[in-house]
Amino acid sequence: MEYRQLGDSELRVSALTLGTMTFGEQNSEAEAHAQLDLAVSRGVNFIDTAEMYPVAPRAETAGRTESYVGTWLKNQQRDKLIVATKITGPARGFAWIRNGPRINRAHITAAIDSSLRRLQTDYVDLYQIHWPDRYVPMFGATSYDAAQERDSTPIAEQLQVLAELVQAGKVRHIGVSNETPWGVGEFVRCAAELGLPRIVSVQNAYHLMNRTFESGLAEVCHHANVGLLGYSPLAFGWLTGKYIADPHAHGRITLFPGFGQRYAKPNVPAATKEYMRIALEAGLSPATMALAFVRTRGFTTSVILGATNVRQLQENLDSTEVILSAEVLEQIEAVHKVFPNPAP
Repeated sequence: MEYRQLGDSELRVSALTLGTMTFGEQNSEAEAHAQLDLAVSRGVNFIDTAEMYPVAPRAETAGRTESYVGTWLKNQQRDKLIVATKITGPARGFAWIRNGPRINRAHITAAIDSSLRRLQTDYVDLYQIHWPDRYVPMFGATSYDAAQERDSTPIAEQLQVLAELVQAGKVRHIGVSNETPWGVGEFVRCAAELGLPRIVSVQNAYHLMNRTFESGLAEVCHHANVGLLGYSPLAFGWLTGKYIADPHAHGRITLFPGFGQRYAKPNVPAATKEYMRIALEAGLSPATMALAFVRTRGFTTSVILGATNVRQLQENLDSTEVILSAEVLEQIEAVHKVFPNPAP
């Protein structure tokens, strides 16, 4: 397993991260622990969760994923692991989380204390803002609409509260998720001006059918030394090819209707077939090629894996040994020119 420095922090994280959002809905506690054991045995030291997990989000299960991770974590050597979690922002409503989550003092302090209790640990290594407090286009929306701007907590104020968590020892480093180039730049600028902790990471979707990170965020993150934690590297299972073989295949898209709308786009099946062809001609599984592509981008710090069984997780972990040939990369670029970002 390769280990990479996370932003300008002292953390060295595995190139593959174990994502946990299936724990508590699609996976039982025992299955969750089996995945955690397998991942760590293969060199993964980075575990990512969130207060709103599992998905699909609902009041009855919110926080269950952190609890499952916590019952495992209490029996581990804590200082050998890097644990990340997230505070829920207001983008998707979720009235069952603190009567409507926000990123302000009251919500941040309540959220971190609840997460630490469920995780059964005194601190998290990386605390992330899951969605911005302000309006931003997301979940398939690609155009900014100023008319949708809403009241939000200033980024400087968010940073001030997060700085207090760092000073209290509850959080080691901070990051953002589902952010824009302006947002990353503003977090970095405010931290520098006010002498507050800098964000070290941004967790955004990045995969063969959504390479929008490359256009603006890649430049910002390069100059600001902010690492990408790429989620959905398999595009909710599309890049495994399973929905080409069977449109009704078992997976989050079929289990939770409406949850995968960002992939319900006209060119997704056609692009998927082309990426499948490239992989199979190169003697690779489509999933392995997709994961290797994300892992080997220069701006990627770690790829967040999500599996529902240990067989899938084993295949995903095996991808860490794969380097794509120049020929395969050229073919990928050719498809990208024909189908640029069909699932942003």
